[in-house]
Amino acid sequence: MQAELNSPVLYAICGGIILFVAAVSLVFMIRAYRAGIKACMDKSMLKRTVTSSVTFTILPSIGILLGVIALSGSLGIPWPWLRLSVIGALHYETQVAQAAAEQVGLKSLSAAEMTPSAFATIALLMSVCMIWGMVLSFFFNKSYLKKLSGKKNDDKKKKPGFGDSAMVAMFVGLVSAYIGSYVGRFVSGEGLFTFKGDLTPIIVAVVSALVMAVFTYFAEKKHKVWLESFSIAGSMLVGMLAAIIF
Repeated sequence: MQAELNSPVLYAICGGIILFVAAVSLVFMIRAYRAGIKACMDKSMLKRTVTSSVTFTILPSIGILLGVIALSGSLGIPWPWLRLSVIGALHYETQVAQAAAEQVGLKSLSAAEMTPSAFATIALLMSVCMIWGMVLSFFFNKSYLKKLSGKKNDDKKKKPGFGDSAMVAMFVGLVSAYIGSYVGRFVSGEGLFTFKGDLTPIIVAVVSALVMAVFTYFAEKKHKVWLESFSIAGSMLVGMLAAIIF
């Protein structure tokens, strides 16, 4: 199955889409630069902006590369490469792929169990679930922007909106579910409360959380906002290192 998932046809299809998106990005970058020149912006400042943007893009992209490597063992290289290059999110793609694999009857997201029908289902679910941001923006973004540009409440103690609370609740629920499953596997082991299961996922989760807390502390308390771009990649790398050492 890996031969089909890494076939030249898939490389051509996925690579063509990625090149198209890259070309569109390049066109908009050139147009933005020319618009800055037309607005009498300093050329040296524009060049510094481009340089700093490239610099602060390289390291965060390591996390995306890790995601491609992690998924390539079960889904091949072209498909994860496409998903994480265009509009996919690292935490979303791996989570949905795993959930879809379980629903189609695979014991795990692995190349040994992958079938054409399973891959088609996983790929379709990964794509369909991600398109709604673009679709909803197409229909409702204009009215949403008008709402944002309207009169704002000057009360600094205004409570966060439902969207912010729902997003936080969703991630808290996801983290709780994953950590609960890790604890359950470790506690149960071969029998109830034998504590002979795999402790590695728990260690990785704790180490990654501590590393993320360090990044958040320096970003928010020490005002090192630029560190936010490196938090995900840094947490993943240190977490993987902890798994290897353990």
